[in-house]
Amino acid sequence: MSRIADNLATVQARIRQACVVSGRDPASVHLVAVSKLHPASVVIEATASGQQIFGENYVQELCDKAEQLPCSVEWHMIGHLQSNKVKYLPGIVSMIHTVDRLSLAQEIDRQWRNKQDASCAVLVQVNVSGEATKSGTTTADALELIRAIALLPNISIRGLMTMPPFFDDPEAARPYFRELRQLADQIRNEQIPGVEMAELSMGMSGDFEVAIEEGATLVRVGTAIFGER
Repeated sequence: MSRIADNLATVQARIRQACVVSGRDPASVHLVAVSKLHPASVVIEATASGQQIFGENYVQELCDKAEQLPCSVEWHMIGHLQSNKVKYLPGIVSMIHTVDRLSLAQEIDRQWRNKQDASCAVLVQVNVSGEATKSGTTTADALELIRAIALLPNISIRGLMTMPPFFDDPEAARPYFRELRQLADQIRNEQIPGVEMAELSMGMSGDFEVAIEEGATLVRVGTAIFGER
């Protein structure tokens, strides 16, 4: 077994254990393997071990790797997205995790309409920590933003995404994950047409077990699989 295959097996076992602890079905949590700044060869190696969902932070890198991988691979855009780069993504990405402003959503809607592709599945990024260095709408403005995005016909809002501050102790991140889940519950109760709160993208290599315990459905794990960049 290769190093990456071994690491994937370890991460999957940790995901299953976190689901057991929280009384969840392991099938409700999906691993997004974050391959940014790693070569396409390691992505190919990971697919050989059954991993199918990969997350990239940079549009050019995502597009370059997508050309080298089979079409069965599912690509997620998980980095800050500039509106002028959206045009490269239709037909390649399955989900965009980082929609944080209406202007970006409008450009996604426009590009998906131009390509006559199916609607784009998106997550609204929420900056629950309020850190100036992180992207995302505020918790206070999230509902209003979602109402506006929901009017765009070529976008499907599937849930929320967040990045808490970095802590040595993953337990310290728990309140931020819990806040995102509670916000998703509030938005779900609004019953906005076309809006699902089925997905919560939260948790990375150092804290994904805590995120799962708080309701994560998509965990973005890079270092624990591919090593340091």
